[in-house]
Amino acid sequence: MQSSKVPTAIIVIAIIVVVAAVIAAIVLLARRLRHNQIAKAVGQREDDQVHYAFIVNPSKPQADERKRQIASFCATRGINQVEFIDTQLDKDGRMCALEALDHGADVVIAVGGDGTVRTVASAMSGSGHAMGILPIGTGNLFARNLNIPVDDFEAALAIATSHGSRKVDVGRLSLLDRPEEDHPHAFMIIGGVGFDAQMIEETDPELKKNISWLAYFVSGAKNLFAPKYKATITVTDAHGNTHQVDNLVFRTFLAGNCGEIPMFSLMPSASYDDGLLDFEIIDTSGGLLGWANLFNDVVHQTITKKAQQSPLSTNSTIEQMQGVSAEIKLEKPALAEVDGDTLGETRHILITVDHQSLTVRAPEGNPAKPEPGAAVPVAASTPSVASARA
Repeated sequence: MQSSKVPTAIIVIAIIVVVAAVIAAIVLLARRLRHNQIAKAVGQREDDQVHYAFIVNPSKPQADERKRQIASFCATRGINQVEFIDTQLDKDGRMCALEALDHGADVVIAVGGDGTVRTVASAMSGSGHAMGILPIGTGNLFARNLNIPVDDFEAALAIATSHGSRKVDVGRLSLLDRPEEDHPHAFMIIGGVGFDAQMIEETDPELKKNISWLAYFVSGAKNLFAPKYKATITVTDAHGNTHQVDNLVFRTFLAGNCGEIPMFSLMPSASYDDGLLDFEIIDTSGGLLGWANLFNDVVHQTITKKAQQSPLSTNSTIEQMQGVSAEIKLEKPALAEVDGDTLGETRHILITVDHQSLTVRAPEGNPAKPEPGAAVPVAASTPSVASARA
């Protein structure tokens, strides 16, 4: 009996050893296969590494610090293909972005204020490549409208290097009396002619650094009683119908891609992805009373979120309409501006919109936006202008 148990025990042990060896072999093989798969995946990821180009406005006080922060952020996250291109006096964001695309950049990120954003967007629009925004300017209005954090650089950087994005419109302002210009000027927020451009032109840069966008109000106060402007304005609506107003007198003409500014809503119906621009013709009379009424109108539509004047207004008008283009022929030259950058004087302007031509890295979750075509008449100083909104 005893002798018969020894072979059985040996057999059992042998079986256990064989099974353990097979299991070990399977584990080792699985590890080897997993290792190969990981190596292959890493290799593919390296081959598919996203090339980021950061277009930096070096005039911003924190520009160098932000570049170091970007480099550190990318290094810790394995983002290896990174380049920095600084804007210069003779090389704006548009030229820098075109250079980045020529270098093979997949994503071009504007690091600066609204001026840098709009010039980079000018090149990125229609390119098929995504654009990111790292706001380090004074207003950062387009970033605010897209819910990109303006006071948390790390969060904005995470958004710019993520894959969440949305399609947005790009406004274009062409100076038709300057045939030497080879491209229209892009704007993401507002372009216009008249009082707003004059206010921007005379804003003290040092004061702007100290009190941010509030510096515009100081400049605006100096131009409250400047002469008005007269022009023939032709608006083309979403259906292709044109509406012309001759010899229209106004303080300022604005075209908005989005209308939210700090504290106020200039164009509550404006939506940056509906393929329409919101046009606004503003006028005042009666001196300071008219300007006070205009301020009351802006406060009223900020509170109500509707494109309509306050019922208490008597000496101001805000004509609002939507369309795909507007042509302005001025009686005398006037300053034009796009997103806070003045373009010099002009007498003939064409404003158009490129529908959803730009892909922007932005956080998920849109702010509530009006339905397309929601702009309604708010004043009817001339029947022609009122009919253009119908």
